[in-house]
Amino acid sequence: MENTKKIIFFDVDGTLVVCGAKEYIPQSAIDAIRAARAKGNLCYLCTGRSAAEIYPFILEVGFDGIIGAGGSYVQIGNEMLYHHTISRESLDHLTRYFDENGFDYYLESNDGLFASKNLVERLERILYGDWKHDPAAAAKKAAGSDFIDAMQPLDDTPRGYNKVCFLEKEGLPWEAVENEFGGEFTIIRCTVPSFGDNSGELTVPNSNKSYAIETLINHLGIPRANTYAFGDGMNDAEMLQYVAHGIAMGNAKEGLKAIANEVTASQTEDGIAISMKKHGLC
Repeated sequence: MENTKKIIFFDVDGTLVVCGAKEYIPQSAIDAIRAARAKGNLCYLCTGRSAAEIYPFILEVGFDGIIGAGGSYVQIGNEMLYHHTISRESLDHLTRYFDENGFDYYLESNDGLFASKNLVERLERILYGDWKHDPAAAAKKAAGSDFIDAMQPLDDTPRGYNKVCFLEKEGLPWEAVENEFGGEFTIIRCTVPSFGDNSGELTVPNSNKSYAIETLINHLGIPRANTYAFGDGMNDAEMLQYVAHGIAMGNAKEGLKAIANEVTASQTEDGIAISMKKHGLC
């Protein structure tokens, strides 16, 4: 008997979560996800974030599981289906390269985010502005940021790292990173626009959203025809192309809109809820 359950995947940044110093999820999206699950459909986060950055306010919405760190791990409820981590040799290579070339970066594990020496200071400038001289920026800093608060200093303690995120380094083109790591990591360019056009992520090979979705639905016995996904960035392209119903947010990159099956309203204009109701998911 064919499985009739639908499964819906949600990117986080710019799709489910409205980003800023203090993040939030539109109530319409929360209501739609809860209604979809009440109907027996499955809802999964499918995000570049690792567990340490999936904050309680996100999990409190209620999800059946998580594809995290850009596909580096898949969690069904509290059980791990698989978890790919960076080898010691590759970890030594990337930290040596980034430190020698003056990159700001952070390593993600499911236990925390671990920042290079000057990263937090740079993130504060990006998120708050000139907080030392601008009262409005100082007020933003005083309110705090879940993202910056999650950062810990990078040390030599052995950990299972899922991936590394690096900020743009002036004078070093994207191709330099590609040439250095192309055969060793999956490289995704500019997943966070404020980090710069030549910023990006390095993940373990075969760790991407489409691979993770395929592995998960095969495990659950859900046909590909019953898959839906919402995204906003070009790092969601493979995900939207793999699922049967790939939906780009109204605030998505134009390149993603061009390959999506449909474009809904922006995240702050109830885009998720509108499309889920249209498809009878909630």
